Amino acid sequence: MASQALDLSSLSLEERTEAFEDAFLSPLAQRSYPARREVPEEESPVRTPFQRDRDRIVHSKAFRRLKHKTQVFISPEGDHYRTRLTHTLETCGIARTVARALGLNEDLTEAIGLGHDLGHAPFGHIGETVLDRCLRERYGVRFRHNEHSLRVVKRLERDGRGLNLTEQVRDGILRHTGPEPPATLEGRIVRLVDRIAYINHDIDDSLRAGALRFEDLPRTEIEILGDTGSERIDTLVRDLVEHSREAGDIVQGERVGQAMHRLREFMFERVYLAETAQGEQPRIERMLRALFDHFAEHPPPPATPDASEAERVTDYLAGMTDRFAVRAFAELSMPRGL
Repeated sequence: MASQALDLSSLSLEERTEAFEDAFLSPLAQRSYPARREVPEEESPVRTPFQRDRDRIVHSKAFRRLKHKTQVFISPEGDHYRTRLTHTLETCGIARTVARALGLNEDLTEAIGLGHDLGHAPFGHIGETVLDRCLRERYGVRFRHNEHSLRVVKRLERDGRGLNLTEQVRDGILRHTGPEPPATLEGRIVRLVDRIAYINHDIDDSLRAGALRFEDLPRTEIEILGDTGSERIDTLVRDLVEHSREAGDIVQGERVGQAMHRLREFMFERVYLAETAQGEQPRIERMLRALFDHFAEHPPPPATPDASEAERVTDYLAGMTDRFAVRAFAELSMPRGL
């Protein structure tokens, strides 16, 4: 045993990682080497390429701002409601569980999970909708948070140099939502687990906020998935792992998958688009429109040298936290000298 340990320690990290992945990962898993970056870099002797991507995301400014960006409820009273940051961490934990159970690359899965929501605008889905509408009206372009998340890691971080993430992580961030599925199974895990996480955690927050009562939840779906958030997540993860292992892809079973789909439709009807969560929409829309109009007339400094006017406005507004947006609006609205 001692000689085996000595032989192992004499290998480089790349050699040990390749040996481990060949022995223990699924043939369908993404391999950590070679790193596919837009700008080639010398490899680290102590971290794999996907571990370096994970660390770059966690140390980014955009990641730190997630703690002050709304998930569903705007400025909720209480310390236990989800933010974009807690949603990201919860998604990441579930996704790693699925990746490990399927013998896929956990480091890649984690990096995609940590980066998938970096481009979200302030004030949750309301903010994304308002910013998209403003951009269409003035510039004829759209705002999609997944596309902006990719811009954040490619162009905006590190003072415009970007994080130079691997191709697989960039693909997973861009395609975690939208019409095209990710190219890797690890990215497809994050795409599906993102929904598993936010549906169940948003139910928890809705019950806490009084927007829903437990009796309001659709009985058939709850009987299939479970009474509590942890039970539902466990049911969904077990089902996902079982059917994905059989299919060689990331898929759900029909019964459980349909129950989750119906539960998601229920949440859109009763929470995401309901008055309880949307009650602040008129004020948020007035505020973001005022900020948008101001910065469209007085564009902020470009985050990248080649940024268009629309990109300059988008980069600045989408990068705001909820509280920074409120402060910026107050400064624009208050008379000078007060």
